[in-house]
Amino acid sequence: MRKRPLIVGIFVAALAAGCAGGASVQTMPDDPAGIDLGELWVEPRDLASRDLFYGAGGLAQAPGSSATYQIVAVDRTGFSPGYDVRDARGGDWSVKLGVEAQPEVVVSRVLWALGYHQPPTYFLLSWESGTRREPAARFRREVPGHTVVSHWSWYDNPFAASQAFKGLIVANLIVNNWDWKISNNKIYDIAESSKERRRVYVVRDLGASLGRTSFPGWLVWTPFRKMAQGSRNDLEDFESQRLIDRVDGTRIDFDYHGTNARLLDAVTADDVLWTCRLMSRLSDQQWDDAFRAAGYEESVRRRYVAKVKSKIAEGLALAGS
Repeated sequence: MRKRPLIVGIFVAALAAGCAGGASVQTMPDDPAGIDLGELWVEPRDLASRDLFYGAGGLAQAPGSSATYQIVAVDRTGFSPGYDVRDARGGDWSVKLGVEAQPEVVVSRVLWALGYHQPPTYFLLSWESGTRREPAARFRREVPGHTVVSHWSWYDNPFAASQAFKGLIVANLIVNNWDWKISNNKIYDIAESSKERRRVYVVRDLGASLGRTSFPGWLVWTPFRKMAQGSRNDLEDFESQRLIDRVDGTRIDFDYHGTNARLLDAVTADDVLWTCRLMSRLSDQQWDDAFRAAGYEESVRRRYVAKVKSKIAEGLALAGS
């Protein structure tokens, strides 16, 4: 009989800890006019001509598949194993192995195409470490003069009131990226010259995408909210989930099953339309290039692109609602 109060007490403590660690309410900037939106998003006037095969770094910064890379350190943090490596020219790279490598490259390409800042990111089917041939991996270039100085929160940032920020939320919903940890969001300090510097806000580590979001809602108030909230790089799972579950007046219920449902409350039909109109400007070739850059076979690329475009169509349909 003594065990039951103990079990209840442990559960109550866990519940309290979960509540204490919950996301805070969004904050608005004190001076919206003083916010530099370009730190988060720059209008992609050349969107239709952006190269989604090579992405933000272009061909010039792409890693060589026949080059040899020196392993500097082993990265055992996070879900996916990886390395810090250096190429023969002294360039440093973050290498990610495993199931997250492909979707991260695709989603990085898409966010960059829409005008959001992204580091140069590539996919190699295999690569040489000096001692052996290594398996497929995501290579992210550590650009000289680009220094990570801090993290930023989805719930507390200078851009919370902007359509570009809400569009970033919608874009992540469309690709089913569910790993919205603060540690994945980086603020870069960029040295543009010896005297000029600027900061940009970046969403990195995008590999928990192109699957399905699935997480019991009641667990959001417990410490277990930090567990996996869905699948990664799973075509059938991705095809099974819509963008929108239903529309009730001005409220949109997204087909989302993760721990950040409160963040979606700020998203309006106009925000969804804004994002989907941007994404609809990408050509079939650009979409195919984004998935081809990540090593997906043609049949898989077609199915992924078809599903993404169907979710964009769901968003565009809000114009008539």
